Amino acid sequence: MGERSQNAEIAFFGGSFTAIDRSYMLQLLETAKKYNSIYKGIRISTRPDYIDSNVLQILKNYGVTSIELGAQSMCDEVLALNERGHNAAQVRTAARLIRNTGFSLGLQMMTGLYGSDYNKDIFTAKELISLQPDTVRIYPTVVMKQTKLEQYMLSGLYQPYTLEQSVTLCADLIQRFEKASIRIIRVGLHYTDSLIENGYCENYHPAFRELCESKILYQRFIEQTKAVHSKRIDVTINPKSLSRFLGQKKSNCKKWQKEGYEINILFDDTLGKFELCTEVSV
Repeated sequence: MGERSQNAEIAFFGGSFTAIDRSYMLQLLETAKKYNSIYKGIRISTRPDYIDSNVLQILKNYGVTSIELGAQSMCDEVLALNERGHNAAQVRTAARLIRNTGFSLGLQMMTGLYGSDYNKDIFTAKELISLQPDTVRIYPTVVMKQTKLEQYMLSGLYQPYTLEQSVTLCADLIQRFEKASIRIIRVGLHYTDSLIENGYCENYHPAFRELCESKILYQRFIEQTKAVHSKRIDVTINPKSLSRFLGQKKSNCKKWQKEGYEINILFDDTLGKFELCTEVSV
């Protein structure tokens, strides 16, 4: 990787790193430690209930720099219904220990879990923000085949969010985390063949984050033009936000055209990602 390795991390993901066999965990850390001088750091993901002062000291001794907790929800009822095996208090305790020991803290949440709803997901986001993580990941729930969640769905006990509901919710969450200056490092699941083959993917989209960010800009455009008695509008945006503003496959453009707007796009690279200025075209 050359110079790029200075900004790259060694990552142990896809499971609960501190919950695996301790000797195996140490073997992995021993191998990774040899490359500490080459890479930016070591990042792991794990469960909140497998964090304590002892394991944190081990991780620190081996050069781990970032720890992400699979919090998923901060509602105990939702955690219990989904058999997560931990509660919200354990998330808070683990987050505090991680920050106090000097690690970068990441938190992961899942929206639309069994037993959750819009208000509970918003509550979870607020609780995660209060823990002051450095980073966050947002994963909308996708039902996989041959799981208990599939049984709940097919029996009518569980109704997944639609894609539009997920986009609306996560557009809200993105703005909340951005306002709190918490870096969002992932929104939506990575595409895999297994996901498509084994999941009910009606509410999945490979460019999910783009859909959410496009919705944010569309909503802000509508809010700013409510009081404008004209359909001919100049809109100034950051040039890097053009694709978001237009929407995937120009979906936002189609909405504006349907509503009768004639839009002239201008650029200002001092504007933020979700900032825009509107005025009546002369």
